[in-house]
Amino acid sequence: MHRERLLLRPPAEYTVESCRSNRSAFGQDRSLDSLSEIEDNQAVFKPIEVSMTIQRPVALVTGSTSGIGAAIARRLSSDGFAVVLHSRSSAETGQAMARELGSAIYVQADLAEDMDRVRLIREAVAAWGRLDVLINNAGISRVIPHANLAAATPAIWQELHEVNVIAPFRLIAEAEPALREAARRGRPGSVINISSHAGVRPKGASIPYSAAKAALNHMTRLLALSLGPDIRVNGVAPGLVDTPLTADWTQARDLWKKRAPMRRSASPEDIAQAVAMLVASDYLTGEILLSDGGLNLT
Repeated sequence: MHRERLLLRPPAEYTVESCRSNRSAFGQDRSLDSLSEIEDNQAVFKPIEVSMTIQRPVALVTGSTSGIGAAIARRLSSDGFAVVLHSRSSAETGQAMARELGSAIYVQADLAEDMDRVRLIREAVAAWGRLDVLINNAGISRVIPHANLAAATPAIWQELHEVNVIAPFRLIAEAEPALREAARRGRPGSVINISSHAGVRPKGASIPYSAAKAALNHMTRLLALSLGPDIRVNGVAPGLVDTPLTADWTQARDLWKKRAPMRRSASPEDIAQAVAMLVASDYLTGEILLSDGGLNLT
């Protein structure tokens, strides 16, 4: 599929008329359904807030400038999606990745803040004119021995619940109208929450983290019931994934090598493949795909 490149920050002199006379501003295969649509909506070009609708589906991947999120974004881009990249702080990396992928934009937002959650969805929809897939990948963890109850303070419980449970819910709620529009175009909207095997088994970096992921899994099933058939909601629950954050987790890696049927931990691309499979389905909903190389069987 040809990848169109959108000019999201055009010079101030670009107007509807100048775009009509100089269509190369959007490339030969521009992503506008029609320039008359812009006239009808009296769109004004602003950074990010470009009012247009493209033909290809659009996916927003939170926490997508590194690790699992970056692999998911790259996979969906290669599968033909326009992608909205996001991170809390790595803006330069996000902008560079958007340029690399071509049909992509980057939005910086702190998902611990509700105003930023709302803004992220609104900027994503405003930029592309649609949203078909929402991948709630961003999350935080705290390493606390399970027996150290005093270290698992109320502040840590609140922090992990805010980012790992409330933020995905609020993003889904804000994106609901756009995702329902996807169903009217012929395919249900899709939400995929990236959870953890710690939300399925009594494991994990800390009790507050594992409890938050268990809550995310249950919320995923509840939303699948309430949002269908227009929107499908699924989850992917990875085990150990090889990222810079887990580079020194040698004991866990040895466990996977010895006990998991696949005899290894996952790569970010393994998780991206699982996500792509769920995105490709028009029927699966309410599923939590445990992607741990079979360790859960042992």
